[in-house]
Amino acid sequence: MQLWVYFTVLAAFMQAVRTAGQKQLSLHLSAMATTLVRFLFAVPFVWIYLWVVSFSQSSPLPVLSQSFITSASLASLAQIIGSGLMIMAFRYKNFAVATSLAKTEAVLTAVVGFIAFDAALSGFGWISVVVGVLGVLILSKVDVGILSIFKSRASLYGVGAGFFFALATLWIREASLSLHSDLILSAAFTLAFMVTLQTLLVGAYLYWKDSSQFVAIGRNWRIGLFVGITSMIGSIGWFTAASFQDAAYVKALGQIEFFFTLFITQRFFKEKITPKEYIGMSLIIVSVLVLLLLT
Repeated sequence: MQLWVYFTVLAAFMQAVRTAGQKQLSLHLSAMATTLVRFLFAVPFVWIYLWVVSFSQSSPLPVLSQSFITSASLASLAQIIGSGLMIMAFRYKNFAVATSLAKTEAVLTAVVGFIAFDAALSGFGWISVVVGVLGVLILSKVDVGILSIFKSRASLYGVGAGFFFALATLWIREASLSLHSDLILSAAFTLAFMVTLQTLLVGAYLYWKDSSQFVAIGRNWRIGLFVGITSMIGSIGWFTAASFQDAAYVKALGQIEFFFTLFITQRFFKEKITPKEYIGMSLIIVSVLVLLLLT
């Protein structure tokens, strides 16, 4: 099995765990403060990881280029916006539903990648993406009607998060590949650059908008540390997988995150899921099998 598959599964699992932590934090912090925690507590661990990768490979750090800075900066902004919208969706829907709405990211990544990034998929690739997204939506009792999405603020937040996460993943791949270095090292370098920039941007905005939130972050440092570490591990998986494989394929496989989300929803948040679960799960399984065996 290819290396990107293992990194994607790791990322999907850690993202489900991190998102659960963010939901808990959102009960005590504003959406922007909860977003900052994801980056702030991850910064030291990300740089340690970069140093370990560079040292183990006896390789110098990649040289910055204008194309890298542009792509990585755009990815940083898109990820910040996506994270904020995701947290806002939690306030209208349960954990599984809010997460699944953001999982429209998979098909959005394929569409935006095809239109704007010249990233074409095979026929089976498109089938995998569409079937997987449909499975997630059915599994989570989301009304998939287009009009209902535009009528529901929760749906707009969730799908909006998926759109910006899709942009972020596509720009992350561009940034990493522009370094022309070992892919694991370039992914680690891209991650360190982005998390540092995101911490500075969100931290400055929060200080200007509501500095009292820093006190609240300090009071919730334990769960903040948990979110930071799980975010860092998940990001290592996403960034590395996206460096090895087209973003749409990575996000298509990443829909298995919903299995982890479903377990967390039922085990920890005691939130009920629709009886259509088995149909949705079956579609996701079909999607993954098509992706791994036929593309």
